[in-house]
Amino acid sequence: MSFNVLVLCTGNSARSILGEMLFKHLGQGRVNAYSAGSKPGGVVNPVAIETLQKHGIPSEGACSKSWDEFGQADAPQFDFIFTVCSNAANEVCPVWPGHPTTAHWTIPDPAHVEPMAARREAFETAYQSLKKRIEAFLALPLESMSGEEAMAAARKIHEEA
Repeated sequence: MSFNVLVLCTGNSARSILGEMLFKHLGQGRVNAYSAGSKPGGVVNPVAIETLQKHGIPSEGACSKSWDEFGQADAPQFDFIFTVCSNAANEVCPVWPGHPTTAHWTIPDPAHVEPMAARREAFETAYQSLKKRIEAFLALPLESMSGEEAMAAARKIHEEA
């Protein structure tokens, strides 16, 4: 069994891209991961790609896109949706087919940190924060948990991180 996961942010250029690629890589076929934004910038932040490459995480297919794409009838039906920024968590989301369970993992935005050396550090911090949460989430017996149980566990993972 594989699960469909959507990682949401506002711009879909940094944190949600990191989350999508980490879920794909760490999920090892157990997870089909996607990302999107409420107001996508249309471009993936180059430091997000750099950070993934630094850790040997494939970034093929990374692109900034609107969450509207996933509200269509032919879109994947999601099991879990994670918002990784406060703005996206507080916005009115589309109605997702199948009514997936959702959790919010606040990760500070690294995209606009200056100077560049500090931005790279901020991306590394965001990467490590997401990796820790995603590894803990994927360690759960998701196949035998209800959506409610999985999301309660996801919230607990975030609180303890």
